[in-house]
Amino acid sequence: MNRLASATSPYLLQHADNPVEWWQWGADALAEAKRRDVPILLSIGYAACHWCHVMAHESFEDAETAAVMNEHFVNIKVDREERPDIDAVYMAATQAMTGQGGWPMTCFLTPDGEPFYCGTYFPTPSFRRLLDAVAEGWQSQRKDLVEQASRVVSTIAGGAGPLQESVVDEATLAGAAEILQRDADPVNGGFGGAPKFPPSMVLEFLLRHHERTGSEDALALADRTAEAMARGGLYDQLGGGFARYSVDAEWIVPHFEKMLYDNALLLRFYAHLWRRTGSTTAWRVANGTAEFLAAELRTPEGGFASSLDADTEGVEGLTYVWTPEQLREVLGDDSAAELFGVTPEGTFEEGASTLRLFGELPETTRVKLLEARAKRPQPGRDDKVIASWNGLAITALAEAGVALDRPQWIQRAVDAAELLLRVHVIDGRLRRSSRDGAVGASAGVLEDYACVADGFLALHQATAEPRWLTEATRLLDLALTHFASPDAPGAYFDTADDAETLVQRPADPTDNASPAGASALAGALLTASALAGHASVAKYREAAEQALRRAGALAGRVPRFAGHWLSVAEALQAGPVQVAVVGSNEELLRAAARGVHGGGIVLAGAPDAPGVPLLADRPLVEGSAAAYVCRGYVCDRPVTTAEALAAQL
Repeated sequence: MNRLASATSPYLLQHADNPVEWWQWGADALAEAKRRDVPILLSIGYAACHWCHVMAHESFEDAETAAVMNEHFVNIKVDREERPDIDAVYMAATQAMTGQGGWPMTCFLTPDGEPFYCGTYFPTPSFRRLLDAVAEGWQSQRKDLVEQASRVVSTIAGGAGPLQESVVDEATLAGAAEILQRDADPVNGGFGGAPKFPPSMVLEFLLRHHERTGSEDALALADRTAEAMARGGLYDQLGGGFARYSVDAEWIVPHFEKMLYDNALLLRFYAHLWRRTGSTTAWRVANGTAEFLAAELRTPEGGFASSLDADTEGVEGLTYVWTPEQLREVLGDDSAAELFGVTPEGTFEEGASTLRLFGELPETTRVKLLEARAKRPQPGRDDKVIASWNGLAITALAEAGVALDRPQWIQRAVDAAELLLRVHVIDGRLRRSSRDGAVGASAGVLEDYACVADGFLALHQATAEPRWLTEATRLLDLALTHFASPDAPGAYFDTADDAETLVQRPADPTDNASPAGASALAGALLTASALAGHASVAKYREAAEQALRRAGALAGRVPRFAGHWLSVAEALQAGPVQVAVVGSNEELLRAAARGVHGGGIVLAGAPDAPGVPLLADRPLVEGSAAAYVCRGYVCDRPVTTAEALAAQL
């Protein structure tokens, strides 16, 4: 019996018709393995994953392979996006065993859930041999396999303790910026070779470092990388939005899946870059990415879907690539081939090319090509709503909406926040995911609480509505209560103290494609300390500073994996900057929105507005609207003109 038909995950539903007798993760599945006295075959992936589709087609849809799986194993399928805790535990095991990890992830476990053999993608012949070998080994060498599993659990537990405390000061931040300069690709921007991922949080740190210190090197690296990504194939020149990564070092050919978290983080960075430099590229990309979120990922309930698939009808990139002939057919001439770098040889497969930008793109050309592309088959969409990723999108849309004066973006952020409150909050606690307005069973993890709280704080600033501050601080208080390590102040687990017990309680402090739960929490706590009023300032600020000290060594030694930590540290060094605009003056508000530093706070409203502590005790100045600028606990004199405010900032 395949038990995936009732799943809320589109990834699991993709496997609901497999001849494999899949189970969803849970106590029943583990109990079944104990009852049958067989090992567990755990397969972890996600809906937009190309090689997950390949392995499914080759092995899980094959009746003979499925028969072997069903006879010898209890087979469990997990969506890593719904259950990041399970993914983290078994990814650590996979990396410990093989030195690398990825998806699809394939792990063999004892009935107690302890892993004794792990890998990633297996082509059908080797997968069949592996199934036979593991089944035989379970019968003839079970003691060895169980001992191996115990050693693996001990190994990953030994590497999971909290980091030692280490100060994050001016020298740490300057040293991190120097390491990033040394590690950067001087030609193409970004870091490392192929594959190359968009370093959104590192770019945000570099921008903040420039704003606070005046470092032109930091700004140059951020701007060079932003320009290269925006003009390469990584960015969708027609429809907006970024693919997950580039398979080459020059940003030419992407892996075509588009993830919500990438686009939220990059929207925020490009909006901040435009705010600081006035870059026309940053303006174009911020607008294009925000509209991509609305056009392609927004759900009928007002939230944002998780991703678009890498494949279209089983072919990667089918929707997006072009030949010179196809461009000519739409536009009537060869004008676009040189503009987009489309050649007869092609940059992708079978003579087709991704679209890069080697000039200015006429809007009429973009619209014609986009309309033609819309008639092609389109990639599938994973339409489940992930709480933390929607939190990132809410923050990005709210901040970008204020910076670029796009009230419709702020409204979309409000709609997504309303969905989270309406659907994801159950008995006061946060659930991880929903689909079609129905909440899933998975409990929220630390990143969910932190990113959603941060999004609500951004909305409080953008709208001056008290309820967003109230809901944000409620989530932060829950996070401090349920996720903090009882033995190491400032350290946090990724799962709550009352969550399901796994073979290890995950606690990963590194920033990867999205912020670590702990770094996202530190950022939200710091923002809350400036917004929540005098009674909570000390609690939230101290908690943020404690968390940051736990990441000091990480930030100083491997800054590429601590981008969000470093961004939080920069905001802390800057104060953070707070701008309260009281009274009605659009020029003052615009100057605040354009001039504030990354990580800074801007909030406008009536003096002493109820439930808005940042506006308390800040009156009009001689009957005129005024702006109050503070850094930490030190404030400048209020000003009444946009010019004076810009000078202060």
